[in-house]
Amino acid sequence: MGEVLAVEREGGVAVLRMQRPEKHNAFNRELDHALAEALAALDGDDDVVVAVLTGTGAAFSAGADMTEAVAAIDGKGRTEGMAATYAALSSFRKPLIACVNGIAYGGGALVAILCDIRIASDDAAFRFPGAAYGLVVGGAQLPRIVGPAVAKELLFTARVVRAAEALRVGLVNAVVPRAEVEQVALEMARQIAANSAPALIATKATVDRATEVDAGLAFEAEANRELRTSPEHHARFRAAAQRVARRGERQP
Repeated sequence: MGEVLAVEREGGVAVLRMQRPEKHNAFNRELDHALAEALAALDGDDDVVVAVLTGTGAAFSAGADMTEAVAAIDGKGRTEGMAATYAALSSFRKPLIACVNGIAYGGGALVAILCDIRIASDDAAFRFPGAAYGLVVGGAQLPRIVGPAVAKELLFTARVVRAAEALRVGLVNAVVPRAEVEQVALEMARQIAANSAPALIATKATVDRATEVDAGLAFEAEANRELRTSPEHHARFRAAAQRVARRGERQP
């Protein structure tokens, strides 16, 4: 899949590893397309039963690449640089574990909650900063994971959620020491892979239907189509990118 994404196989388990550590695995167009293509290929591969998605370095993912996003704003208006990934995650039929090995901010947090299960390192942190940027990020998925009241708090405040709190509110399934997080995620994946692949696909579809969010996803997408072209969002996003640049970080 190129330098930005590695795909490894172990029996019925596939591991997708985002590889932009210098950018905290932020999504540029290349990573967005690479991950979407890899997920589609694994979804159609009968030998793959379960997949694990993780990052390289100190982050799971810092979301959209801010440099590329600001350039899009300065061009024809802000576009959704992670659209292919969101669509591929939403349509992936097989069990998908997010091995959250560090920060998961913005679009990276949304990627994590679009997975079925989240195993987090003890230094992991989540942030859903859509409201701070003039967008909706995670409004459709988060309520069915943590409940509407907690979801609204996290979305309205755009604050950082550390690993211990994420476990307490049900945002993650487990928190383990950083050195063990990938092994724990792989052990769970192997346990899942020992079961019936067709039954797992049917089970995932059943649970997703029982907690249906299609209407919410459609509403969120429509809201963001308008918000992304608004002057307020452009100003807020530029200001956030400038703060990140001054601090020498990749994502606030």
